[in-house]
Amino acid sequence: MLNKLTTVPGTASLILSVGLLSACGASNVGDLQQFVDDKSERPGGLIEPIPTFTAYEAFTYSATSMRSPFDRPIEVVELTTLRLRATVAPERTRPKEFLEQFSVDSLSMVGRLQRQGVEWALLRDPIGGIHRVREGNYLGPDHGKVVDVGDGYIAIMEIVTDGTLNGWVERPRTLELVAQ
Repeated sequence: MLNKLTTVPGTASLILSVGLLSACGASNVGDLQQFVDDKSERPGGLIEPIPTFTAYEAFTYSATSMRSPFDRPIEVVELTTLRLRATVAPERTRPKEFLEQFSVDSLSMVGRLQRQGVEWALLRDPIGGIHRVREGNYLGPDHGKVVDVGDGYIAIMEIVTDGTLNGWVERPRTLELVAQ
């Protein structure tokens, strides 16, 4: 009895698959055959030859030993460097002032006053404190020295490195009075 049950589904699936395969054989491919025949009857064309290319000629940059056009001439650079090194250097032995811990960009001039013939500028630090500075005081991390206190500005001369060992240059900066 068990043998009859297992053979009946197998026989049914075999009959079903034969029926499906016979349906595929009856499909119409006449239009495809006609297209292939039409293309085969046409005469063959000539294929253009592959174009010839000229060989790449490598460029040799011959100015590698010359100075860059963006640099100053060597003698000017050497003279400037020697002159700046000889005359400009920060004073390392002087005691630091309070405003040297803040960058110049974080300070703002909020006022000006004059006492006993001395011009003072009022600066606000990033913490919110107000400080008096006059010509000769230092501020900012780049050895900035106040060189002039005007009506609406403070002129500062900073000493920054020029990128060489022990080379320094002066850089002028100003702080303008902030309108409140």
